[in-house]
Amino acid sequence: MKIVIMAGGSGSRLWPKSRKDKPKQFTKVVGGKTMIEDTYARFVDHFSVDAIYFSTIPSFEKRIKELFPDIDGSHIIVEPEKRDNAAAHGYVAAYLSLTDENEPLAFIPSDHYIKDVEKFNITLKVAEEHIKSTGNMLDIAIEPSFPSTVLGYTHIGKHIETSEGVEIYEFLGHTEKPEFSVAKEYVDDGSYLWHGNYYMWTPKKFLEAYKKYAPSIYAHLEKIQHLLKDGDLDAIPGEYAQIEETTIDFAITEKMDPNEVRILKGDFGWSDIGAWDMVHDLLSYDYDQDQNVIKAKHVSVDTSGSYVSAPKGKLIATIGVDDLIIVDTPDALLVCPKSRAQDVKKVVEELKNRGEEDYI
Repeated sequence: MKIVIMAGGSGSRLWPKSRKDKPKQFTKVVGGKTMIEDTYARFVDHFSVDAIYFSTIPSFEKRIKELFPDIDGSHIIVEPEKRDNAAAHGYVAAYLSLTDENEPLAFIPSDHYIKDVEKFNITLKVAEEHIKSTGNMLDIAIEPSFPSTVLGYTHIGKHIETSEGVEIYEFLGHTEKPEFSVAKEYVDDGSYLWHGNYYMWTPKKFLEAYKKYAPSIYAHLEKIQHLLKDGDLDAIPGEYAQIEETTIDFAITEKMDPNEVRILKGDFGWSDIGAWDMVHDLLSYDYDQDQNVIKAKHVSVDTSGSYVSAPKGKLIATIGVDDLIIVDTPDALLVCPKSRAQDVKKVVEELKNRGEEDYI
């Protein structure tokens, strides 16, 4: 199986640490390594370096080469520009189809936290064998612990089998980022899991799905596939720029026959590090006596349940506040209630509207 670490995203909800020139996958948010380094480290003891690839955009290519000097340049798949993940996944499938169109591949987000790395890799191995034996697309979904409105939900059907401790289920459908009331119903129902976004299949099967369910996207991917094969690389950006900006969920998986898909239940201590409230919760092992996570020189008076981060040498003092997010950087400061952490992306949107590119 080929492992493809997806590293072209922006991570606007972790602003102001996550910026367009240095998004969250290249920042140290949890632990002493960047997120992308943590992601890569999960695989080095379980897959050969030759099986690991990165998918990114031109502005991040140099940084990936610096972080991972052992990775061959041909294993850094550089999309011509950022055009959401339907284009990115399709481009990777077209690229890898030229080496072995029938070898399973796994798309791996670069900004997830995995507690049990061994169990995670066992889950991938089970997926690989299932793809080879059935031809199904595989995805991983996770038991929800609260009603999230920023994650997608996977509806599972009957239990099919258990392999090496990994449960495999029927796929009944996918819902992207529901309203809170709907998310609560899903969690109470028990047959809806958080969508992990770990799509696994073969390059050939992915491209066939684009052809069937997203023919307008496939038309460009087919041309790109031929351009890659012929070595006509200069013509690829113009073709890629015509691909619709949408997600692979909307383009393909929500339209697929459920019988083509199987769901692996992920039981390995998972979190999508998507916003500052999640960072606070993940760092519970670092709580002080008042459940604060402090990454700064800090003076606290009656402060609890808060996350405080600041550059070295900056003192932060808090008085009488609870459940607050404070993230200070050299040029920007964020202060918000933990309950509004998902709205940080609105700040980034407002900065875009104002033309404040230096702060994005």
